[in-house]
This record gives sequence, C-alpha cells and structure tokens, in this order.
Amino acid sequence: MEEELPTHKNVVDDDTDEDDPPALSSQALAALKEFLQEQTQSLANPETEEAKAESEVGLVTEDWRLSQFWYDPQTARTISHEVVSLCTDSHHKVACIACPTLYAYLKNLDPTISVRLLEYDKRFEQYGSDFMFYDYNQPEDLPLELKHNYKVVIADPPYLSKECLEKVAQTISFLAHPQESYLLLLTGEVQRDRAAELLGLRPCHFRPQHSSKLGNEFRLFTNYDPLERLGGWEQEI
Repeated sequence: MEEELPTHKNVVDDDTDEDDPPALSSQALAALKEFLQEQTQSLANPETEEAKAESEVGLVTEDWRLSQFWYDPQTARTISHEVVSLCTDSHHKVACIACPTLYAYLKNLDPTISVRLLEYDKRFEQYGSDFMFYDYNQPEDLPLELKHNYKVVIADPPYLSKECLEKVAQTISFLAHPQESYLLLLTGEVQRDRAAELLGLRPCHFRPQHSSKLGNEFRLFTNYDPLERLGGWEQEI
C-alpha cells in the first residue's frame, strides 16, 4: 500500500482569521517528512538488494489471487543448496510442486540439474519442457512417466486447508521414488500434525521467510534429518 500525503483532516483550523494559510499539525508534519524521505531513498536506490536478487533468477510478479508469495532470497538460496546437496547422482531428478521460486533459484544455482515444475500459473510456461500444468484438485492427473520418478520432491501447497494438503500429499506420493526419496514441504505451522500424519514429516529449525512478510508462521518439514543443515530437526517434546 502506498503512503498518502496528509489529508485535510490533519489541518489545524484557525477560527480567528480565515485568510491565514492552513497549518499542519506536528503529527502531520512528521508524516510528511517521513514520506518525503522514503521517496528520496526510492529515487536514490530504485532497486533494492532483494529485488535485484529476484530479477537475477527471472521471477515474475506475485499473483495474490493465486495465493502466490515468493520466498525471500536467503530462504530460496538456502533451500536450493539443500536440494543440490541431496542430488548426489547426476541422474537424480527433482520435482517442485507449486514453488516456482525454488525452481528458478535451483536452475540459477545449477543449470544442469533435472527439475520439473508442477504449477497452475501458465505464465511459467516460459520454462519450456520443465513446466507442467498442475491443479491440486486433480492430484494424480499427471503423465504416467512421472510416477515414482523423483528422488527429491518439494511442495508448497497454495492454501493452508486440510483438503489442499491432503491432495498435494497424494501428488507427492505419486511422484516420489518409493524406495528412497527426500521430501520437503513448505507450509504453515498449523499443518504440523497433518504433515506428520500424511507423510511422516517433521519440522526443521530453519524458518522460511517470504518477501511479502506473511503473518502466518511458516515452516519447513522433511522426511529426513538434515543434521547440521537447516538447523536439523526440532526435538520432539
């Protein structure tokens, strides 16, 4: 939301002389000063460090109507490095479910890594054959060649509802290699019990952050203990 200049409500009325110019209250003057300082800083620094980092990996603008909220650069880089560390073999494949930020950072970190992005937003068709349209309401409406074909599966369900997580969990199970696979789920703290029940996941100490500073507490859940990476698993109480 853009800041607004003080309105007429901030003007101090002077009943004694209507011809005197209107005077701003001290509160209004402070607000005006802060506004002008921010405008000056914006002109001097047209691109913040985070915006620059995001532009380097080709992110499109968030669409709040699709519940899109991109990770901040530190979060995206941290998780991308974790995923790359899990791909110890060049044949290992990665699936990103509804997390285009991670796809972009992964390809920026290692262009040779095999990553498939399953995403509803068709703007990401720009990624070519790496993109596959995905609607969580049809969790297994995917080509059979994708079944049990991924060593690493990362998912960020667009909504915090029980139904959404249950259906995304179906997709994760469809994609993940049955013998050995690494699962990473990014979702709200409110989904802790469901993540454990549906997929056997536990929360890590690492706390993901978003560029938009969401109000909900966000967590990273995994089916393996990353040990010193990501701060390891939280100890059960």
